[in-house]
Amino acid sequence: MAGVLTALTPTTTAGAAVPAGFTDTAVISGLSSPTNAVFAPDGRVFVSEKSGLVKTFDSITDTTATITADLRTQTQDFWDRGLLGLTLDPSFPTRPYLYVLYTHDAEPGGTAPRWGDQCPTPPGATEEGCLVTGRLSRLTIDATGVATGGEQVLLTDWCQQYPSHSIGSVTFGPDGALYVGGGDGASFNFADWGQRGNPCADPPGSAGTNLSPPGARGGALRSQSVRRPAGEPVSLDGTIIRINPDTGAPMPGNPFASSTNANAQRIVAYGLRNQFRFAFRPGTNELWAGDVGWNVWEEINRLPNATDNVAENFGWPCYEGNATQSGYDGANLTLCESLYGTGQTAPYHAYNHSASVVSGDGCPTGGSSISGIAFESTSNYPAAYDGALFFADSSRGCIWAMQRGSNGLPNPATIVPFVTGVNVPVQVLTGPGGDMYYIALGAGQLRRVSYPAGTNQPPTAVATANPTSGNAPLTVQFNGAGSSDPEGGTLAYAWDLDGDGAYDDSTAANPSYTYLAQAQVQARLRVTDPGGLTGTTSVTITVGNPPNNSPVVTIDNPTAATQWSVGETIPFAGRAADAQDGNLPASALSWQLTLQHCTTPTNCHAHNVQSWNGIAGGSFVAPDHEYPSFLDLTLRATDSDGNTTAQTVRLNPRTVNLTFTSNPSGARLVVGTVEQATPFTRTVIVGSSNSVSAPSPQQLTFGLRFRFANWSDGGAQSHNITAPVSPATYRANYQLCLFNCG
Repeated sequence: MAGVLTALTPTTTAGAAVPAGFTDTAVISGLSSPTNAVFAPDGRVFVSEKSGLVKTFDSITDTTATITADLRTQTQDFWDRGLLGLTLDPSFPTRPYLYVLYTHDAEPGGTAPRWGDQCPTPPGATEEGCLVTGRLSRLTIDATGVATGGEQVLLTDWCQQYPSHSIGSVTFGPDGALYVGGGDGASFNFADWGQRGNPCADPPGSAGTNLSPPGARGGALRSQSVRRPAGEPVSLDGTIIRINPDTGAPMPGNPFASSTNANAQRIVAYGLRNQFRFAFRPGTNELWAGDVGWNVWEEINRLPNATDNVAENFGWPCYEGNATQSGYDGANLTLCESLYGTGQTAPYHAYNHSASVVSGDGCPTGGSSISGIAFESTSNYPAAYDGALFFADSSRGCIWAMQRGSNGLPNPATIVPFVTGVNVPVQVLTGPGGDMYYIALGAGQLRRVSYPAGTNQPPTAVATANPTSGNAPLTVQFNGAGSSDPEGGTLAYAWDLDGDGAYDDSTAANPSYTYLAQAQVQARLRVTDPGGLTGTTSVTITVGNPPNNSPVVTIDNPTAATQWSVGETIPFAGRAADAQDGNLPASALSWQLTLQHCTTPTNCHAHNVQSWNGIAGGSFVAPDHEYPSFLDLTLRATDSDGNTTAQTVRLNPRTVNLTFTSNPSGARLVVGTVEQATPFTRTVIVGSSNSVSAPSPQQLTFGLRFRFANWSDGGAQSHNITAPVSPATYRANYQLCLFNCG
């Protein structure tokens, strides 16, 4: 899949289900696309948001954040790019350092901001790409939770042409070193070896030179750059590095310590596509990483000892899962062909996109993006979870536990669902009480999964009202006496009776309140047990016959009849009004463009492409993506009372059928990620870029060997085709070879 930051419409809760005996509760809510949480020893919680903001909460019960750092100017928040990695120095606050890893909105050697939170056409986000880099920095945090003294840049690298597979995790190892990961920065639509402009200047060409097989070493092959010929540049794309947390320099004893290339000296693992999240198994030097696959496999990879001098090559893009990746194998790329003879470090576990992670888990199949890795260590969970590996998938919206086997390692044969129905989980971590916590990006929440059996459990709030409606003045008698505490403790009551969000109107169990004006009010009750745990509930009071003040939203353009081709400019315009405010100003409007990637007509997951605030209209350029997929354009309006309404229009693409044949017939050709015997037909989006390869030699007629001769369109043996408006046929011609079939 493209990436892990597949965001859905934000909701107030994650709506998730957990095993019997567990509870799943929101700890911090109201966040905007959160990506990471870090717990400090002094109780503070640091949270990063994709936009580039870092916030601090005094504790897990604090509801008011302090802005720790604002990195929005230098961060590109676009598609799967943004502020994605966050960690604290393990000696915090003695060493008062917070580390941030983000998409740096600058080209290699350039300064931010280069593009802003967008990518214009040209160059086009999924066409030539808006080139950016990745950056790791250290911030010094004062006692109030605010970064002081500016940003200490430790490392800038990770060249990224396309808007996914950006940077990912940063964490400390048990050896005190800092471990950092970043994706390949390559296309998620076609097999990418640097054939679209090569802006990262990968060898053997310069920037602006289209690379071609077999010698191409760009695009996704940056993940194998440490294997390039001596003297060529080494990229950090698709690697995990081990560095000094004070300087960003390579740590002594790394696998390539003898290299003259500083980047090579940093690398401990490579051959990764998008290792968005990784973690150490407690008490060991084992590093476990989740690597997001293309269209077939998601991987959990294990470095047995991340501190030793053995580099692990997990094989991307030459391998996906345990098999060769046909899109790259078919191109006969030298970097891959030389690897096939020696093999890669196989994944510890891999699951197929079309299959359930575990039978009966209730999670959707198809779209998959592994997005969280964490280990249980000090919880009060049942013994079956001792030492378990927890992993999340943001596309499936689930978290599983891989329980420990008899050898002490997680056992792929004993995987159980843990949290299902999560609104885009992008991080799993341990926190206070030893519980598992997770970030639900789509819900804007940090959530906690607890096992309260034998411990203090939260109380249950119950509120009734009589009457619940009537004309003003309306006196309402409330009753909260039905609330209860599982341990029988005395409850403290706090009411928000005027609907202003503050629980400051009464502390009685059964208060009364008189409403003087026509309105609809959400009255709330919060009860607190002796241990400080809370429960909340609400009841709606309708005074008189208040008008429906929710805005009425209208998208004038485009309509649902609009179809798009890749690269086409689509104008949009809309408006909103309500009974109280009349026509709402542009400042009350916000837009969100989302690409829905589907594996079946009913199984889709979303990628937020771009957003606009405070405008009534504008335009966007339709992106490239494999089919089936479509675009959702949402207009959201908020009136002066905070009432919000949204309208979404679905925009389907124009499609075209491409037929592939061969002479002789029956040759196996590769289109995108799939190898298939001719003849066959693919449905693609008009204007999309599709990589094609004609593997050679092949056994065809009467079992004789044939080698590739030419394509009917005149393209190279491996090349990209842009889907035309009308159906087209592409024929690969082969010729009989008796001796020299290379």
